[in-house]
Amino acid sequence: MTTDSEPPTAFQVILEPGGVQCNLACRYCPYPPEERQQKKKPLRMTKTILNTFTRQYIEAQQVPEVTFNWQGGEPLLMGLEFFQQAVDFQLQYRHPEMAVYNTVQTNGLLLDDEWCRFFKANGFLVVIGIDGPEGLHDTTRIDSSGQPTLERVMAGVELLHKYGVEFNTLTNVHPGNVDSPVEIYRFLRDDVKARFMQFIPVVNQEGEKVKEVSVTGRQYGDFLKTIFSEWVRRDVGTVSVDIFDATLAAWAGQPPGVCIFEETCGKALLLEHNGDLYACDYFVEPHHCLGSIKNKRLTEMAISEQQVRFGLAKRDTLPVHCVECQVRFVCHGGCLKNRCLHTPDGEPGLNYLCEGYRDFFSYVGPAMMFMVEELQAERSPTNVMYLIAEQDALLQLSFAGARVNEPCPCGSGLEFKDCHGRKEA
Repeated sequence: MTTDSEPPTAFQVILEPGGVQCNLACRYCPYPPEERQQKKKPLRMTKTILNTFTRQYIEAQQVPEVTFNWQGGEPLLMGLEFFQQAVDFQLQYRHPEMAVYNTVQTNGLLLDDEWCRFFKANGFLVVIGIDGPEGLHDTTRIDSSGQPTLERVMAGVELLHKYGVEFNTLTNVHPGNVDSPVEIYRFLRDDVKARFMQFIPVVNQEGEKVKEVSVTGRQYGDFLKTIFSEWVRRDVGTVSVDIFDATLAAWAGQPPGVCIFEETCGKALLLEHNGDLYACDYFVEPHHCLGSIKNKRLTEMAISEQQVRFGLAKRDTLPVHCVECQVRFVCHGGCLKNRCLHTPDGEPGLNYLCEGYRDFFSYVGPAMMFMVEELQAERSPTNVMYLIAEQDALLQLSFAGARVNEPCPCGSGLEFKDCHGRKEA
């Protein structure tokens, strides 16, 4: 096979050491309860597979930094001893000049002093799931007994702060919280004191049908626009939001740093507890299994013809509607898993979130362009906040008669109360 894609000098692997086992029962979770609650025979990555993967993963990287990404389910169900063994193997196989990092995504219920001391001592970055303040988080993120969880999650957050553990927040955006973007953002910024946030849209599919627990593209776009409207006025330089960072990178002609917005994919794979390697954590299906590290080398599978084809399909299957889109340079059609719609011309492959992406990327364009110009002039992109403040002062003089629930006269598409009529916190 001939290809214009060179074998990767580095690739990432998401690790699911306990499969999708979890101590939560989120109402939007795509996995059935029998998979999440493996009480009779819990799934566990063996010491042998952990050892084999660690050695091969470090050997495969041709870069000075390597990151181990631990996810689930709930990875902390594996226990502290497992992660101590993982760190020991990393120290055993790392090259003297190589930096090794660990990121663990958790719902926070199991965090205690011992876990936090371990994370701090070993430089772990913790990604903690929080869907908003109590009225929003607890409606969907309940434990396996049906009990609310935010109080316990916030206790875990306090421990992360106490021990100085670096952490990010991950918020799933779903029908239960999508109408409260400002409330969620301010809660994460002011109460959780998060300085890096991710907002992930819930899009669950069953065959070709999108389930009701999913947000629409328009809802997600409005959610992001409203948060951006708050962020660009006061938090540039102090709070990072992954999709804002990715958008600014694209406007500056740099890689977005978020796989769903890369032109091609295939460099973010997934390893199951049993050693099976898959093309992507969104495609854990038999026909996307690349093999097992029990009998194949990790590098061989990562640069295989099958994986190269998978990665190039993201670019090569874009419908004409997307190829000609003015914001294609930012989103590149989004994640393959969500390309389940037809374009206005009837061509398959349109992203389910397209309407929201297109609206959001267009909305933030002027601010992004200004920040790029500031960076190019070796000035601070935080100057955008002064620019917006000047524009707001002029606009609000002419918006005195606007009603709170009507579209904002500025043309953003948001209601006045969520745009230029919003009260500052």
